[in-house]
Amino acid sequence: MRAAIRHLRSVDAAMDGLIGRVGRCGLKADRAEQPYQALVRAVAHQQLHGNAARSILARFSALYPGADFPTPAMVLATSEAALRGVGFSTSKVAAIRAIAANAATGLVPTRRAAARLDDAALIEQLTQIRGVGRWTVEMVLIFTLGRPDVLPVDDFGVRDGYRRLHGLDEQPRPRDLAAIGEMWAPFRSYAAWYLWRALDEARQAANATP
Repeated sequence: MRAAIRHLRSVDAAMDGLIGRVGRCGLKADRAEQPYQALVRAVAHQQLHGNAARSILARFSALYPGADFPTPAMVLATSEAALRGVGFSTSKVAAIRAIAANAATGLVPTRRAAARLDDAALIEQLTQIRGVGRWTVEMVLIFTLGRPDVLPVDDFGVRDGYRRLHGLDEQPRPRDLAAIGEMWAPFRSYAAWYLWRALDEARQAANATP
């Protein structure tokens, strides 16, 4: 992490100022979580506020008392009606069942198997699954597998954080941000974390203004 912070501060003056204000990076990967679990959680969070997604996931887990997290077989044995009953949309139910089915076949790798694949290979492999897009896999790469060089350019918060940090009228287009982000390599996951903080900073400033 020290190397990442030194690099970001040395190549980007605006990022340097942001890091000085925000302080130590809080980016941490959940080393105990399997990619299958992370994909299900990421699908739950798609297009929802974090609190709403967490409430749905809590009701989902309650369907399986005694299990820390339901196995793929448990999910596949659960009716679609029961899954919709906890708050998942029809499309999310289909995605979660597809994730479970592909975890059972091995297309969704274990952590050990994922360690043998680079970021691009994992994105290509996992986006074959219904309802799993590039952003979903990028969240798994960053927050579960701890990959240090992932920049989710389609993420609203990352693009708007960049806009706020640089005082722009509009968000950069994903391909433009991808080009800009080359200077942050090989620590683009850390840059993304700080861009999320830039958005938080701007929102807090706006809320504090009478």
